[in-house]
Amino acid sequence: MPTWTRLPPQTLQVLRRDESIDHLLPHLEPGDIVIDGGNSHYKDSQRRVQALAKQGIRFVGMGISGGEEGARHGPSIMPGGNREAWPHLRNLFQTISAHTDSGEPCCDWVGEGGAGHFVKMVHNGIEYGDMQLIAEACHLLRDLGGCQPAEVAAIFAQWNRGDLASYLVEITAEIFRVSEADGKPLVDRILDTAGQKGTGRWTSGSALELGVPLTLITESVYARSLSARLDERVAAAAILPGPSPRPGVERGALVAAVGDALLASKLVSYAQGFMLMRAANDEYGWRLDLGRIALLWRAGCIIRSSFLGRIRDAYEHDADLASLLLDPWFRQVVERSQNGWRGTVMLAAEHGIAAPGLSAALAFYDGYRCARSPANVIQAMRDYFGAHTFERTDHPRGVFFHHDWIGSGGSATSGSYTA
Repeated sequence: MPTWTRLPPQTLQVLRRDESIDHLLPHLEPGDIVIDGGNSHYKDSQRRVQALAKQGIRFVGMGISGGEEGARHGPSIMPGGNREAWPHLRNLFQTISAHTDSGEPCCDWVGEGGAGHFVKMVHNGIEYGDMQLIAEACHLLRDLGGCQPAEVAAIFAQWNRGDLASYLVEITAEIFRVSEADGKPLVDRILDTAGQKGTGRWTSGSALELGVPLTLITESVYARSLSARLDERVAAAAILPGPSPRPGVERGALVAAVGDALLASKLVSYAQGFMLMRAANDEYGWRLDLGRIALLWRAGCIIRSSFLGRIRDAYEHDADLASLLLDPWFRQVVERSQNGWRGTVMLAAEHGIAAPGLSAALAFYDGYRCARSPANVIQAMRDYFGAHTFERTDHPRGVFFHHDWIGSGGSATSGSYTA
């Protein structure tokens, strides 16, 4: 009897795309262009660019964002792959892409290899972070502030007129205005289990591979996984204790604090996403123009927001900027927002409300600005149990030492594994 293996959906998608290309190849000639406009993993696009180039075929892995609105009015388009294809495609795709109010197309060449799909993957990772942060803000407004759906809608509409202005904040206001025939808000009848198609996991996985601390986006992926455990959560809610009831929170102060927390955390989300693109650029030599990429997201895409022009300005001022948080505008916004941000995270913890995105963003911020971290303790433990060595503060970087912690280990050090 044959043994059948059920392949995961993402593996099936890879096989189908490769199979489609195989079916096309007999009908193609050198110089022809193959375009993949789906959500493919960037490594698959990288592989296809190289494999098809050997046969003279120009492959383009093109990230597209916009959803239904983008399909009707023009999406943000992020092409990458074989650079020779771009002159043939530029006019077509810049014409059909979304345009800013000033008429600029949200489409431009991103880079070689898998760059187009990598940039779209990071876009989706930031999208995961933004959506989780907004959901947490709604949770706090309703559970701590006692806000009714119409009031939440009004708060988000107000936020959408300031620095928080963005597509996702705008549609959140609209979502909370929708009621069904009996007058009940639709959002309250939607099951609290969030789906995902894998691009968030790809973003977190690439961050692990490249050593980038993508903490907020990864927490957002985990939050969706936790939401999917609905039966477990319902059972746990009846068993696991939380904090004792506390006095109510003054609504005006809460709204202001949550707004500050949402804004500061969104900036961290974008900062982490751009750190990841910077690391990938160094790893793969794609020559990504990070400021220009920010401009591609000003219209048509899901994460379009009012401060994307600020990102462009930051990289125009310093093309080698290590983190957007170091840019003067970002630094000033976080400085004026951080009291409310810290207060919101404290309130969530005190009242037993999970806020993994807001908390992860704050922990990253405090970790990033920490000149002396507790990692020295980790290094001491690694050297104690595995002789992994450590550097010293009183010696130049790159000089490694091992201490005989137990008095009988000698001077041997480990080079065969890392823990």
